[in-house]
Amino acid sequence: MANVKDEVRSNDANVDLKLEIFVIPVSDVDRAKEFYGKLGWRLDADFASGDDFRVIQFTPPGSGCSVIFGKNVTAAAPGSAQGLYLIVSDIVAARDQLRGRGVEISEVFHDAGGVYLGTDEPYLFGRLRVNGLDPEHSSYRSFASFSDPDGNGWLLQEITTRLPGRIAGDTTYGSAGDLSQALRRAEAAHGEHEKRTGKRDENWPDWYAAYMVAEQAGTELPA
Repeated sequence: MANVKDEVRSNDANVDLKLEIFVIPVSDVDRAKEFYGKLGWRLDADFASGDDFRVIQFTPPGSGCSVIFGKNVTAAAPGSAQGLYLIVSDIVAARDQLRGRGVEISEVFHDAGGVYLGTDEPYLFGRLRVNGLDPEHSSYRSFASFSDPDGNGWLLQEITTRLPGRIAGDTTYGSAGDLSQALRRAEAAHGEHEKRTGKRDENWPDWYAAYMVAEQAGTELPA
């Protein structure tokens, strides 16, 4: 007879745990609502129960995770949420878009192993900023930062190629813009491929597909 506890544990192993909500502490609910709406994020809910409770939910474009804030939603101090990451495929374009919406955002910066060559404030755990894109334009290395009116701190981080094992199985893109950028990167890489071979590649759709899957999975890219 099968052990019931073992069977339950086996079933539990297959249950997805999806992070969908992050709470940010704010002091002025309407001011925060105006700010996050200005970012172009989708307003999902604005629900109040009497005068003592209100919750607002926004979702960033292409994100599977939303943020909520409101009145009596959290006991955390307003502005205490720091190091909130927004992953983008083109950090320059993302920064320009936020600036166009009136958001005060830092210059693009990178981390050069603690050697401080810039003038901006430290970020995260005292690591120091160096102005400009990562010299090798590597994934995970280029950032820009901004804060909401309460001082909750956000970081844009550019990722085009995931670390090995980060993507399991499916290749997905969060938005049409992300897919477009991936196609452009594949097109540029395929152009170099055709230069090396000296002939037109009739099977370019297969090459594009292999490149885009490998890029997201963090495996070796096709040559």
